[in-house]
Amino acid sequence: MGAVAEKERVDEAAVMAVLETVPDPEIPVLTITDLGIVRAIVQDPPRVLISPTYTGCPATVAIEVMIREALDKAGFGDLHIERVLFPPWTTDWISKRGRERLHAYGISPPSPSTTAECPLCGSTETVEVSRFGATPCKAQWRCNACLEPFERFKCH
Repeated sequence: MGAVAEKERVDEAAVMAVLETVPDPEIPVLTITDLGIVRAIVQDPPRVLISPTYTGCPATVAIEVMIREALDKAGFGDLHIERVLFPPWTTDWISKRGRERLHAYGISPPSPSTTAECPLCGSTETVEVSRFGATPCKAQWRCNACLEPFERFKCH
């Protein structure tokens, strides 16, 4: 009698290549891998673990739908998506490429500094104008050197 066939393993590199194409719906210059919300690809049972940027993030469901569509299109229809809330996502998980893309897009990347670097002129002579920006993860800032407004990704 033959042994039970071992389950076929998910090609993690191929799955990551698919996930690297999924944009963030609120900041489309970033991918979900740039943001660091993809936590892991697990083999048994096969699934992708993701963490929202915060538990009430309105983009979470949209991100899950985009992941599902991308995985299905690439032939990974059997791969499940699992939301993981602990440990909570942190801005430390944003990749170097993600921080560079934020800056190039005109958004100051998160930093523990009390001042933000203006993504337009590079000055740190900046001031927070409003804790609330276009999305819950950003605040409004103004540069005192070039006088231009900009957004800063909030640390957490």
